[in-house]
Amino acid sequence: MKRLRLAAIPAAALLAFLPSTAQAADYPDPLPLTGQQIIHDPTVHHLENGLYVAYSTGGVIGARLSKDLRHWDDAGNAFAEPPSWWYEYNSTGDPWAPDLSYRDGRYWLYYAVSSWGTNHSAIGVATSPTGMPGTWTDHGKVFTSETTDAWNAIDPAVIPANGKLWMAFGSYWTGIRMVELDPATGKAIPGATVHHLATRPDAPYAVEGAYVVKHGPYYYLFASYDACCAGVNSTYKIRVGRSTSVTGPYTDSTGTPLLNGGGDLFLASHGRYIGPGGESVFRDQGEDWIAYHYYDADDNGTPELGLNPLGWTRDGWPTLEQPSSTIRH
Repeated sequence: MKRLRLAAIPAAALLAFLPSTAQAADYPDPLPLTGQQIIHDPTVHHLENGLYVAYSTGGVIGARLSKDLRHWDDAGNAFAEPPSWWYEYNSTGDPWAPDLSYRDGRYWLYYAVSSWGTNHSAIGVATSPTGMPGTWTDHGKVFTSETTDAWNAIDPAVIPANGKLWMAFGSYWTGIRMVELDPATGKAIPGATVHHLATRPDAPYAVEGAYVVKHGPYYYLFASYDACCAGVNSTYKIRVGRSTSVTGPYTDSTGTPLLNGGGDLFLASHGRYIGPGGESVFRDQGEDWIAYHYYDADDNGTPELGLNPLGWTRDGWPTLEQPSSTIRH
Protein backbone atom coordinates (compact mmCIF):
# COMPACT_ATOMS: atom_id res chain seq x y z
CA MET A 1 0.00 0.00 0.00
CA LYS A 2 2.77 2.40 0.99
CA ARG A 3 0.36 4.68 2.84
CA LEU A 4 0.79 6.31 6.23
CA ARG A 5 -1.51 4.82 8.86
CA LEU A 6 -2.12 7.88 10.99
CA ALA A 7 -4.45 6.13 13.42
CA ALA A 8 -1.72 3.68 14.36
CA ILE A 9 1.06 6.25 14.90
CA PRO A 10 1.60 8.21 18.12
CA ALA A 11 1.70 11.98 17.64
CA ALA A 12 5.21 12.17 19.05
CA ALA A 13 6.45 9.70 16.47
CA LEU A 14 5.10 11.85 13.64
CA LEU A 15 7.61 14.55 14.57
CA ALA A 16 10.34 12.27 13.29
CA PHE A 17 8.87 12.62 9.80
CA LEU A 18 9.49 16.37 9.50
CA PRO A 19 11.65 17.31 6.47
CA SER A 20 15.35 17.65 7.10
CA THR A 21 17.58 20.31 5.57
CA ALA A 22 20.22 17.59 5.35
CA GLN A 23 18.28 16.18 2.41
CA ALA A 24 19.22 18.96 0.02
CA ALA A 25 21.42 16.71 -2.12
CA ASP A 26 21.56 17.29 -5.86
CA TYR A 27 19.71 14.48 -7.60
CA PRO A 28 19.23 14.15 -11.35
CA ASP A 29 15.73 14.95 -12.55
CA PRO A 30 13.58 12.06 -13.79
CA LEU A 31 12.91 11.38 -17.46
CA PRO A 32 10.60 14.10 -18.91
CA LEU A 33 7.17 12.56 -19.46
CA THR A 34 3.95 13.45 -21.26
CA GLY A 35 0.43 12.07 -21.16
CA GLN A 36 -1.01 10.29 -18.12
CA GLN A 37 1.67 10.76 -15.46
CA ILE A 38 -0.45 10.45 -12.30
CA ILE A 39 0.56 7.28 -10.49
CA HIS A 40 1.29 5.72 -7.09
CA ASP A 41 3.53 2.72 -6.32
CA PRO A 42 4.50 2.02 -9.95
CA THR A 43 5.73 -1.31 -11.33
CA VAL A 44 6.98 -1.05 -14.92
CA HIS A 45 7.80 -3.72 -17.51
CA HIS A 46 8.72 -3.84 -21.22
CA LEU A 47 6.26 -6.38 -22.61
CA GLU A 48 6.99 -8.87 -25.36
CA ASN A 49 4.61 -6.95 -27.67
CA GLY A 50 6.97 -3.97 -27.52
CA LEU A 51 4.85 -1.80 -25.25
CA TYR A 52 5.79 -0.61 -21.79
CA VAL A 53 3.17 -1.11 -19.10
CA ALA A 54 2.96 0.53 -15.69
CA TYR A 55 0.60 -0.85 -13.05
CA SER A 56 -0.09 1.02 -9.84
CA THR A 57 -2.20 1.59 -6.75
CA GLY A 58 -5.50 3.21 -7.72
CA GLY A 59 -8.51 1.78 -9.54
CA VAL A 60 -8.60 -2.00 -9.82
CA ILE A 61 -4.80 -1.87 -10.24
CA GLY A 62 -4.51 1.09 -12.59
CA ALA A 63 -2.73 0.61 -15.93
CA ARG A 64 -0.81 2.89 -18.30
CA LEU A 65 0.85 2.05 -21.61
CA SER A 66 3.74 3.63 -23.51
CA LYS A 67 5.67 2.99 -26.72
CA ASP A 68 8.83 4.81 -25.63
CA LEU A 69 8.81 5.27 -21.79
CA ARG A 70 8.16 8.99 -22.36
CA HIS A 71 4.52 9.32 -23.36
CA TRP A 72 2.00 7.37 -21.28
CA ASP A 73 -1.66 6.70 -22.05
CA ASP A 74 -4.36 5.64 -19.60
CA ALA A 75 -5.16 1.96 -20.22
CA GLY A 76 -7.86 1.37 -17.64
CA ASN A 77 -7.25 -1.33 -15.04
CA ALA A 78 -5.67 -4.75 -14.75
CA PHE A 79 -9.05 -6.17 -13.71
CA ALA A 80 -12.53 -5.22 -14.85
CA GLU A 81 -13.78 -5.66 -11.27
CA PRO A 82 -12.33 -6.79 -7.93
CA PRO A 83 -12.24 -10.54 -7.24
CA SER A 84 -14.79 -11.30 -4.53
CA TRP A 85 -12.24 -12.37 -1.92
CA TRP A 86 -10.70 -8.88 -1.82
CA TYR A 87 -13.72 -7.69 0.17
CA GLU A 88 -12.57 -9.80 3.11
CA TYR A 89 -9.87 -7.18 3.64
CA ASN A 90 -11.59 -3.90 2.83
CA SER A 91 -15.09 -2.74 2.00
CA THR A 92 -14.16 -1.26 -1.38
CA GLY A 93 -12.09 -4.07 -2.89
CA ASP A 94 -9.21 -1.60 -3.18
CA PRO A 95 -5.85 -3.21 -4.16
CA TRP A 96 -2.45 -1.68 -3.47
CA ALA A 97 1.18 -1.74 -4.54
CA PRO A 98 1.37 -4.21 -7.46
CA ASP A 99 4.54 -6.02 -8.53
CA LEU A 100 4.90 -7.22 -12.14
CA SER A 101 7.36 -9.90 -13.29
CA TYR A 102 7.81 -12.49 -16.05
CA ARG A 103 8.80 -16.14 -15.67
CA ASP A 104 7.90 -19.56 -17.04
CA GLY A 105 6.21 -18.06 -20.09
CA ARG A 106 3.73 -15.97 -18.09
CA TYR A 107 3.46 -12.56 -16.52
CA TRP A 108 2.84 -12.57 -12.75
CA LEU A 109 1.12 -9.68 -10.99
CA TYR A 110 1.30 -9.59 -7.21
CA TYR A 111 -0.69 -7.05 -5.18
CA ALA A 112 -1.99 -6.38 -1.66
CA VAL A 113 -5.44 -5.88 -0.15
CA SER A 114 -5.88 -4.40 3.31
CA SER A 115 -7.34 -1.45 5.23
CA TRP A 116 -5.71 1.58 6.78
CA GLY A 117 -4.28 1.06 10.24
CA THR A 118 -4.51 -2.76 10.36
CA ASN A 119 -2.35 -5.74 9.49
CA HIS A 120 -5.39 -7.87 8.66
CA SER A 121 -3.98 -8.05 5.15
CA ALA A 122 -3.38 -10.33 2.20
CA ILE A 123 -1.13 -10.55 -0.84
CA GLY A 124 -2.66 -12.05 -3.98
CA VAL A 125 -1.40 -13.07 -7.41
CA ALA A 126 -2.71 -13.14 -10.97
CA THR A 127 -1.19 -14.36 -14.24
CA SER A 128 -1.48 -13.32 -17.87
CA PRO A 129 -0.04 -14.59 -21.17
CA THR A 130 0.58 -11.02 -22.39
CA GLY A 131 0.76 -8.74 -19.34
CA MET A 132 -1.82 -6.42 -20.88
CA PRO A 133 -4.72 -4.87 -18.93
CA GLY A 134 -7.86 -7.00 -18.98
CA THR A 135 -6.02 -10.30 -19.57
CA TRP A 136 -5.37 -11.28 -15.95
CA THR A 137 -6.59 -14.44 -14.22
CA ASP A 138 -6.62 -14.16 -10.45
CA HIS A 139 -5.31 -17.08 -8.37
CA GLY A 140 -6.23 -15.88 -4.89
CA LYS A 141 -4.18 -15.48 -1.74
CA VAL A 142 -0.41 -15.86 -1.67
CA PHE A 143 0.27 -14.93 1.95
CA THR A 144 -1.78 -13.33 4.72
CA SER A 145 -1.31 -11.63 8.08
CA GLU A 146 -3.58 -11.09 11.05
CA THR A 147 -3.57 -8.73 14.02
CA THR A 148 -1.73 -11.39 16.04
CA ASP A 149 1.24 -11.28 13.62
CA ALA A 150 4.30 -9.06 14.00
CA TRP A 151 4.30 -8.20 10.28
CA ASN A 152 1.95 -6.82 7.64
CA ALA A 153 1.32 -8.78 4.42
CA ILE A 154 1.33 -5.89 1.93
CA ASP A 155 3.78 -4.35 -0.59
CA PRO A 156 4.95 -7.55 -2.33
CA ALA A 157 8.15 -7.75 -4.40
CA VAL A 158 9.22 -11.05 -5.94
CA ILE A 159 12.78 -12.13 -6.81
CA PRO A 160 14.26 -15.45 -7.95
CA ALA A 161 17.48 -16.45 -6.19
CA ASN A 162 19.58 -19.62 -6.20
CA GLY A 163 16.93 -21.69 -7.90
CA LYS A 164 14.21 -20.59 -5.47
CA LEU A 165 11.54 -17.89 -5.53
CA TRP A 166 11.24 -15.29 -2.78
CA MET A 167 8.89 -12.47 -1.89
CA ALA A 168 9.82 -9.41 0.15
CA PHE A 169 6.89 -7.66 1.83
CA GLY A 170 5.96 -5.55 4.83
CA SER A 171 4.99 -2.15 6.09
CA TYR A 172 5.34 -0.69 9.58
CA TRP A 173 4.64 -3.61 12.03
CA THR A 174 8.42 -4.15 12.45
CA GLY A 175 9.26 -3.47 8.82
CA ILE A 176 10.38 -5.61 5.90
CA ARG A 177 10.10 -9.39 5.81
CA MET A 178 10.68 -12.16 3.24
CA VAL A 179 9.14 -15.56 2.61
CA GLU A 180 9.85 -18.36 0.12
CA LEU A 181 7.29 -19.05 -2.63
CA ASP A 182 6.42 -22.21 -4.51
CA PRO A 183 7.48 -21.45 -8.12
CA ALA A 184 4.69 -23.63 -9.53
CA THR A 185 1.85 -21.81 -7.78
CA GLY A 186 3.54 -18.50 -7.00
CA LYS A 187 2.23 -18.79 -3.45
CA ALA A 188 3.99 -19.00 -0.10
CA ILE A 189 5.24 -22.43 0.91
CA PRO A 190 3.14 -23.53 3.91
CA GLY A 191 5.09 -23.12 7.13
CA ALA A 192 7.98 -21.33 5.42
CA THR A 193 10.27 -19.25 7.62
CA VAL A 194 9.43 -15.53 7.64
CA HIS A 195 12.81 -13.79 7.45
CA HIS A 196 13.33 -10.27 8.86
CA LEU A 197 15.23 -7.89 6.54
CA ALA A 198 14.85 -4.29 7.74
CA THR A 199 13.25 -2.21 10.47
CA ARG A 200 13.60 1.02 12.44
CA PRO A 201 14.76 1.30 16.08
CA ASP A 202 11.48 2.78 17.30
CA ALA A 203 7.75 2.51 16.66
CA PRO A 204 6.00 2.96 14.27
CA TYR A 205 8.86 1.28 12.32
CA ALA A 206 8.21 3.47 9.28
CA VAL A 207 9.77 1.39 6.53
CA GLU A 208 7.81 -0.29 3.73
CA GLY A 209 7.58 -0.83 -0.02
CA ALA A 210 10.65 -3.06 -0.40
CA TYR A 211 12.20 -4.06 -3.70
CA VAL A 212 15.12 -6.50 -4.05
CA VAL A 213 17.40 -6.61 -7.10
CA LYS A 214 20.52 -8.67 -7.88
CA HIS A 215 23.67 -6.96 -9.19
CA GLY A 216 27.03 -8.67 -9.23
CA PRO A 217 27.56 -10.74 -6.08
CA TYR A 218 25.02 -8.77 -4.04
CA TYR A 219 21.30 -8.50 -3.48
CA TYR A 220 20.19 -4.90 -2.96
CA LEU A 221 17.22 -4.05 -0.77
CA PHE A 222 15.54 -0.74 -1.62
CA ALA A 223 12.81 0.47 0.74
CA SER A 224 10.65 3.55 1.31
CA TYR A 225 11.12 5.25 4.69
CA ASP A 226 8.96 7.75 6.59
CA ALA A 227 5.57 9.14 5.52
CA CYS A 228 3.88 9.07 2.13
CA CYS A 229 0.49 10.16 0.84
CA ALA A 230 0.49 13.73 2.18
CA GLY A 231 1.20 15.62 -1.04
CA VAL A 232 3.91 18.24 -0.59
CA ASN A 233 4.05 17.40 3.12
CA SER A 234 5.16 13.83 2.38
CA THR A 235 8.56 12.84 3.78
CA TYR A 236 9.04 9.58 1.87
CA LYS A 237 12.59 8.75 0.86
CA ILE A 238 14.35 5.68 -0.54
CA ARG A 239 17.15 3.92 1.34
CA VAL A 240 19.22 0.91 0.32
CA GLY A 241 21.39 -1.83 1.76
CA ARG A 242 22.95 -4.99 0.37
CA SER A 243 23.73 -8.60 1.24
CA THR A 244 25.39 -11.63 -0.35
CA SER A 245 22.28 -13.63 0.64
CA VAL A 246 18.76 -12.79 -0.53
CA THR A 247 17.47 -13.36 3.01
CA GLY A 248 20.10 -11.06 4.54
CA PRO A 249 21.55 -9.75 6.70
CA TYR A 250 21.49 -6.46 4.76
CA THR A 251 23.89 -3.65 5.67
CA ASP A 252 24.57 -0.16 4.35
CA SER A 253 27.93 1.20 3.12
CA THR A 254 29.03 1.90 6.71
CA GLY A 255 28.30 -1.67 7.75
CA THR A 256 25.21 -0.73 9.79
CA PRO A 257 22.56 -3.48 9.57
CA LEU A 258 19.20 -2.53 8.12
CA LEU A 259 17.73 -4.43 11.07
CA ASN A 260 19.38 -1.82 13.27
CA GLY A 261 18.15 1.30 11.48
CA GLY A 262 20.81 1.36 8.74
CA GLY A 263 20.30 2.19 5.08
CA ASP A 264 22.12 4.53 2.70
CA LEU A 265 19.99 7.43 1.51
CA PHE A 266 19.39 6.82 -2.20
CA LEU A 267 16.74 9.43 -3.10
CA ALA A 268 14.96 12.13 -1.10
CA SER A 269 12.95 15.29 -1.75
CA HIS A 270 14.62 17.85 -4.01
CA GLY A 271 13.19 20.82 -5.85
CA ARG A 272 9.69 20.09 -7.12
CA TYR A 273 10.11 16.33 -6.51
CA ILE A 274 8.72 15.72 -3.03
CA GLY A 275 8.57 12.43 -1.09
CA PRO A 276 9.92 9.98 -3.68
CA GLY A 277 9.16 6.32 -2.94
CA GLY A 278 7.03 3.31 -3.86
CA GLU A 279 9.99 2.19 -5.96
CA SER A 280 10.60 -0.78 -8.25
CA VAL A 281 13.43 -1.71 -10.62
CA PHE A 282 13.16 -3.01 -14.17
CA ARG A 283 15.67 -3.85 -16.90
CA ASP A 284 15.28 -2.59 -20.45
CA GLN A 285 17.63 -2.82 -23.42
CA GLY A 286 20.51 -3.86 -21.18
CA GLU A 287 19.97 -0.95 -18.77
CA ASP A 288 18.59 -0.89 -15.22
CA TRP A 289 15.85 1.63 -14.46
CA ILE A 290 14.15 2.62 -11.23
CA ALA A 291 10.50 3.66 -11.20
CA TYR A 292 8.95 5.56 -8.29
CA HIS A 293 6.29 8.11 -7.51
CA TYR A 294 6.86 11.63 -6.21
CA TYR A 295 4.58 14.51 -5.26
CA ASP A 296 4.90 17.39 -7.70
CA ALA A 297 5.28 20.70 -5.84
CA ASP A 298 4.58 22.50 -9.14
CA ASP A 299 1.27 20.62 -9.55
CA ASN A 300 -0.40 20.92 -6.13
CA GLY A 301 1.34 17.81 -4.79
CA THR A 302 -0.07 15.44 -7.44
CA PRO A 303 1.59 11.98 -7.32
CA GLU A 304 3.47 11.47 -10.58
CA LEU A 305 5.73 8.89 -12.23
CA GLY A 306 9.49 9.18 -11.86
CA LEU A 307 11.85 7.19 -14.10
CA ASN A 308 15.65 7.27 -13.92
CA PRO A 309 18.43 4.99 -15.12
CA LEU A 310 20.00 3.07 -12.25
CA GLY A 311 23.79 3.25 -12.26
CA TRP A 312 26.38 1.38 -10.21
CA THR A 313 29.57 2.68 -8.61
CA ARG A 314 32.90 0.85 -8.85
CA ASP A 315 32.40 -0.52 -5.36
CA GLY A 316 28.96 -1.80 -6.28
CA TRP A 317 26.49 0.71 -4.85
CA PRO A 318 23.47 1.96 -6.82
CA THR A 319 23.27 5.56 -8.01
CA LEU A 320 20.47 7.58 -9.59
CA GLU A 321 21.50 8.60 -13.11
CA GLN A 322 20.51 11.41 -15.46
CA PRO A 323 18.24 10.13 -18.28
CA SER A 324 19.60 10.39 -21.79
CA SER A 325 18.05 12.98 -24.08
CA THR A 326 17.82 10.33 -26.80
CA ILE A 327 14.27 9.38 -27.73
CA ARG A 328 13.66 5.67 -27.15
CA HIS A 329 12.04 3.50 -29.81
